[in-house]
Order: sequence, then structure tokens, then C-alpha cells
Amino acid sequence: MHNSPNWPDPRAHLLRHRPDTAMVYFCPAVLQATARRFRQGFDGLVTYAVKANAGEEVLTNLVAAGIRAFDVASPREMYAVRAVCPDAELHYHNPVRSPEEVAVAVALGVRSYSIDCESELDKLADVPEGTEISVRLALPVAGAAYDFGEKFGAGPERVAALLRMVLARGYTPSVTFHPGTQCADPAAWGSYIRVVADIAREAGVTLSRLNVGGGFAAHRVGAAPDLEAIFDHIRAEVDACFGDHPPALVCEPGRAMVADAFTLVARVKALREDGSMFLNDGIYGGLFEVRDIGCTDRVTVLAGDGTWRGGVPQARVIFGPTCDSIDRFPDPLPLPASIAEGDYVLFAGMGAYSHALSTQFNGYGLGAPVTVAAL
Repeated sequence: MHNSPNWPDPRAHLLRHRPDTAMVYFCPAVLQATARRFRQGFDGLVTYAVKANAGEEVLTNLVAAGIRAFDVASPREMYAVRAVCPDAELHYHNPVRSPEEVAVAVALGVRSYSIDCESELDKLADVPEGTEISVRLALPVAGAAYDFGEKFGAGPERVAALLRMVLARGYTPSVTFHPGTQCADPAAWGSYIRVVADIAREAGVTLSRLNVGGGFAAHRVGAAPDLEAIFDHIRAEVDACFGDHPPALVCEPGRAMVADAFTLVARVKALREDGSMFLNDGIYGGLFEVRDIGCTDRVTVLAGDGTWRGGVPQARVIFGPTCDSIDRFPDPLPLPASIAEGDYVLFAGMGAYSHALSTQFNGYGLGAPVTVAAL
């Protein structure tokens, strides 16, 4: 297995080294198991959205688990993938690019591009004939933590027109969509698939592939999302809408692929009389997403003597370590009333957008991942 574990679990490392910086712990076994779950459950090509976590340890373990296609949003992500898997299939589905970025993509052999307007299609003039161009659809579909359609994508009529342009210019036409981040409702995918089938008929274009995007929810609060229910719903809707000649399916999970493979650990810096608490990580660090989609409820506390804190929880206002007053959780976090300075707070399922979004503001930030056998 790539990145052989050095420690049995985060607790063992914390008690041995007593780190005073925020840490992340990586479990290769969990990541590879999640990759196999997608490959076995999703009836199509599984690509990984590199933006969620571009760490070399992530990419190498995904390759070891059989992932050979990657959704990249920039040349830097392309190079990162090529470094660990030279023959990987690259999908450049960030629909806005500079001519210089397009030139890099062509040189690196990108296999698929997405667009949402004619001017972006024009930028692809040097892309080889026959390359897949996937037109991005946006719909007002509920079910996600926030909507990607405000930034990217076109409506059904525009998508139909763009598909005809793609075909007329000698490219291979496909459609892609993204139901929005942290989406657990299978119906969101069904709504998109039905509209895509109508668009293809209206445009008179046979789609080569249908990319059903990312958006698959990770386990943040409550019960774990039922990914298999989403996979099954996608397959059933495609069969119902496209009949005997369905397009090949592609998905591009990022968050749901990598989240559970990492645990983030912050240390309690200070407790105030009003119950508020300061951690050595916050919204400028690996906990950035707490501001936008709330905090996970998968939180445990390790005391200095190595025991797990229990008892009745107390809702506490949480501040990060920086000098900025906006460095705080938007909502109080329930934590054991017995929590003390120097304790470690473990946030499970933090592999997505933790390192990717973390800054070094005020000299704080995450340490390098520590590999463990279990989380």
C-alpha cells in the first residue's frame, strides 16, 4: 500500500509528540476503500476532482486503487496528476480558461473540456479534432449546500445551441452538470438527467458521454449519505430517459472521495469564563468551510492523560487562533463540559478542502499529513 502507516491511529501520535500545531491524519486504507466503493457502485467512469485535495499522498493512493481519470481545473493540477500517473486521462472541466492554459492542456493531452458559452468554445480552436467537448448545464435544482449554477453553466436552450456548435466544429459532443456541493438527494441528479435527454433530442445530437458531476455528499452531520442510492437512481433515470442508446456515464467526486480519509486535530489554546474557546486552527486554516457549510458533528475530544472526554455537552463559541475577529465558527459547537486547555479536538471526515484552502495567516496553518493505519 502506498504511504505505509507510521502510526496506528491519531491518538498514538498525539500522545507521543504532543503537537502544538493543528494536524491532519491520513488513512490510506480508508481512501482506497472509498475509491473501490465508487468504482464498484457507479456504472461508468469514475474520475477524481483534484481540487478537493491535491496532495501527492492522495493522488498516489487513488492510482493504487485503480483511479486512472482525473478532473483538473488548472495546469498545476494537470502537472500534479502527471507526476504520479503519466498516462492518466485528464478532464479539464473548469469552463473558463486563458489561451495560455489551453495551450498547456493541449500539450499535456487533455481528453475532455467543458464549456458554457461560445467564447470559451472559440478558445479551444487548437484542440485536436474529435476531442470531447462537454457543455455544462445549470438548473435551479435544490438539494445541495450551495449552488454552483450561479457561476458556471448555461440554460437548456443555450446548451442545445452549443451542442450543435460543438458537433459542427468536429468535436465529440457531451453534456456535464454539477448538482451543487454536499448533495445527498438522488432526485437532484434525476432532475438534471431528464432535462439533458430533452436537450439532446431538441438539438438532434447524440451524446457521447454524460458527466453527472461531483456534488456527492461526504459524511458531515447525522447519518452517512447513501451513495449507492444515488448511483442506482442515476442508472435508472438514464435508462428511462435515453432508452436503448444511453450515453456513457462519468462522475467526478472530490469531497465524497477524500473526506473520510483524513481527521483534523486542533488543540485548545484558551478557555474563557463565558465558556468560549480558542483553538489553534480556524477559518483561515483547515476549518475554512465551517463558515460556509457549518461544522461537522463528528467531533471528539482527547484529554491530556489520553482519555476521551465524555459527559454532557456544552455549546461553546469557538474562535480560531488569528488576530482577525471574523476567525470564529458561525454557530456554537457542543463539546464536553469538562474540556480543558491543552486538550485535542478531533474533527473526522476533513480530507476535502482542508489543506486546499488553508492559509498561513498569522503564522498558523496545518502541518504535513501524518499517515495512520486507522482513524
